[in-house]
Amino acid sequence: MALDIRGSLKNTKLSSNVYVVFEELISNAIDSFLIRKHDDPSVSDLDIKIDITFSQKDLLEELENINICCTDNGCGLAKDQLNAFLTKDTSYKDDLSIHGISKCKGVGRIQFFHHFSEVSIKSTFKDGDGTMKCSAHYREPKKELDLGDFNFIADIDGNLGTTICLVDLKDLIHSRITHTKKLSDCYSSTLLKKQMLVAFLQRLVSLKDSLGDFKIEFSTSHWKDGKDSHLICRSDLPDITTERIVNVREVEPDTGNGLGTYQVFTISHYKIDSEHYDLPKNAIALCAKSSPVKDITSRYLKTKTELNNPVDGFNHIILIESEYLDQQVNEQRDGFDNIPNEIPNNNLFSDEKISYELLYEAIDPVIDELVAPSGWKKEMIVGEVVDQFGISEAMLHDTSTRIVYGDSAQDVAGRVLKKYQERVIDETAAIFSLKEEIIKSEPDSEDFRAKINELSWRYTSSLKNFDMANLSQLIVRRATIVQILDLAYGKQLAMQSIDAGARRKDERIIHSVFFPMRKDSNEVSDHDIWLLSEEYHYYDYIASDMPLSKITWDGGEKMFDDDIDGEFLKLLQDRSNENSNKRPDIALFTKEGSAIIIEFKAPNVSLDEHIGDLSEYAHLLAAKSRGKLKKFYGYLIGDTINPLRLTNWTSFPTGNGWFQSGPLTDPVTKMALGETYFELLNYSDVIDRAKKRIGIYQNRLNLDLSDIKA
Repeated sequence: MALDIRGSLKNTKLSSNVYVVFEELISNAIDSFLIRKHDDPSVSDLDIKIDITFSQKDLLEELENINICCTDNGCGLAKDQLNAFLTKDTSYKDDLSIHGISKCKGVGRIQFFHHFSEVSIKSTFKDGDGTMKCSAHYREPKKELDLGDFNFIADIDGNLGTTICLVDLKDLIHSRITHTKKLSDCYSSTLLKKQMLVAFLQRLVSLKDSLGDFKIEFSTSHWKDGKDSHLICRSDLPDITTERIVNVREVEPDTGNGLGTYQVFTISHYKIDSEHYDLPKNAIALCAKSSPVKDITSRYLKTKTELNNPVDGFNHIILIESEYLDQQVNEQRDGFDNIPNEIPNNNLFSDEKISYELLYEAIDPVIDELVAPSGWKKEMIVGEVVDQFGISEAMLHDTSTRIVYGDSAQDVAGRVLKKYQERVIDETAAIFSLKEEIIKSEPDSEDFRAKINELSWRYTSSLKNFDMANLSQLIVRRATIVQILDLAYGKQLAMQSIDAGARRKDERIIHSVFFPMRKDSNEVSDHDIWLLSEEYHYYDYIASDMPLSKITWDGGEKMFDDDIDGEFLKLLQDRSNENSNKRPDIALFTKEGSAIIIEFKAPNVSLDEHIGDLSEYAHLLAAKSRGKLKKFYGYLIGDTINPLRLTNWTSFPTGNGWFQSGPLTDPVTKMALGETYFELLNYSDVIDRAKKRIGIYQNRLNLDLSDIKA
C-alpha cells in the first residue's frame, strides 16, 4: 500500500486558500481526537499545539522560510488510520459512525506535499494492551510514500497522538499563495488565532461538549523577533446570535420551471463584540463540513471599510450550511463543483436543480436583515434610484427587484434594466419561435388559429416591456442631447475649456450636435435635427456642409446643376473672404419641393448682419434646381440680434426670435419662384422648445439632467 505523491500532486489542484495547511492540520487533529474519545470516553480535552518557526533565507534578511509542526492528542496512526493515510480518495471516515467526524475525500493532506518539500510524521497509537510508535520522513523528489517507509518501535510512555512537521516552503507557493508577502506577517500567532477561530467556529461550537476544555495553541519562533504564542480555548467561543432555516427552491434544469421541491439551508449568525475579539474582518461564507469554503462577504458589505471594520460595534460571522453544499464541495475545499450561476444555462451536461441565483434569492433577505446597520434605510436607496435613474417604485415591484444593504442606486438600476432587457429578449425569441411554427403549420390544420391567437396574446403582453425599454431609451437619449446642446451654448463642455488665444470652435460644436459635419443622410441615419422640428427628422435628404451638386434622387437624377457649388462659392466670396469655403451649414430637401436651410452663427455674431444670406441661398437653390424646389424654409440661429435693423420681421409672442414669410420673386424678371418662411432664432429658444417637446415624457421617467455642469 502506497501513496503516489507525484500522481496525487498532478491530479489534485493546489488550493487557493492561504491557510489551507493549518486548516487541514487542525481538522485532522480534531477527527483523530474524536476517534480516540469514541473508543475511550475518559479522554476529556482536545489539545493541539502548532509550532511555527521562521528562519532567515538570505543574507539581506529580506526573505524568510517557514516550518510547521502540529502535535495532537488524538488516536494516532494505528493500522486503520495509517492505511487511510496511505490511500488517496479514501472512504475511511465515511464509515465511522462518530458524531462530528468531517466526511472527506481523503485528499486534504496532498496540500502538505503541494506546499512543502519535506513532510515527517511521528505517531503513538494503541496496540493491543500497549502502545507503539511509528515514524516516517518524505523529501522531494521521492515519488511515493508506502508502508515500508514507516519505522515501528514499542513505546512505554503511552501518550497517544501524532506530530506532523512540514519543512521548507516551496518558492512557487510563496509567490502564488502569499503573493510574496512576508511570511511572518501572514502567519503570526495573533493572526492565526483570529483566522482559525473564524474557520473553525461553527465546528468548535457544535462539538464543544465532545472536545471538553480544548486548547489550540499557536506558538511562533522568529529568527530575529523572538517567540510569541496565542491560544484558542473553549471560553473564546461566542454563542450563536441567530439561527435561521431557509428553503432554496429546486427547478427543472432545462427550463428553469419550479419543481415544487426544496433544499434546506441553515444560516448561523454570530454577532461578536469587536472590543473583545478584535477580528480582522467580517465574514459571510458558504460552508461545507462546518467549515467556510466560499467567501461571499463582499456581496453584502460592498466597501473595504464595511468589510474590515465592525458594524455598529460588532463583527459579523455568518455561515451558510447545507447537505447540498457538503456534496458539492471540491477536493481543495476552496469552492464548489457544478453549481451554475443560473438556470437554465449553456452547459448541456449540467443537471443541477439549484443555482447560485436561486440560493441568493433565498438567503439575501435574511443576511441583509442581519448585517444592515441600525441607521440604514431601504427607502433612502429607493429615493436615489427614482431621482438619479428615473426608475419608479412600480418598476422595482414589476421586476421583483430587492434592495439590500450595501446596494448602490446604480446597482439597483442596473438590475432593473437588465431584467427588462432579458424580458424583451426572451419575448422576442418566443415570438420568433412561434412565427416559425406558424410558417411550418398548415392553414387547414386544427391548431393553426390557436397558434395565431397565442402569437397575438404573447405579442400583446410583450408590448409593455418593448415600449418601456424603447421609449425610455429614446427619451433619455433626447434629454441628454438637449442638455449637451445647452452646455455647448453656455461654453460649459469640457472641450470648450481652452487656453487663452486658442481658436474657439463653438459654432462647429453646436453644428455637430444637430447633424455631423460634412455628412449626408445617405451616410448618417443617427442625427438630431429634430431639435429644430420633429418633421425635419424624416426629410428625404439632409446634407451638412456637403457639395450640393452631388445630390441625386432615387432614380439617379441630380437635383441641381453641376455649377451650383461654384455659384455658392462666388456668392460667399463676394460677401466675405473669410466665408469663402463655406456652404449652407445644413440643407434638407423633400421630393415635394421643399428645402430647409439652416445657418449657425457663433456666439456674439449678430444675426441681423446675415439676413440676406437666407434670401440669396433661396434664390440660388430655386434657380439651380430648375424649378424642382418651390418652398424655402430658412433658419439663422445665434445669440445676438439688433431689432432696430429688422424690417418686415415679426417677433414671436415668447422668446427672442423673429419670423418673416413672403413670396420668392426673381429680382430681374419679377417671375414668382416660390415661397419663403424665415426665422431668426436664439440658441436658448431652440433649447427651450426641445425641452418642452420631450418634457412630458421626461417627467414621467423622473429624468432630470439639468444640474450637469462642466
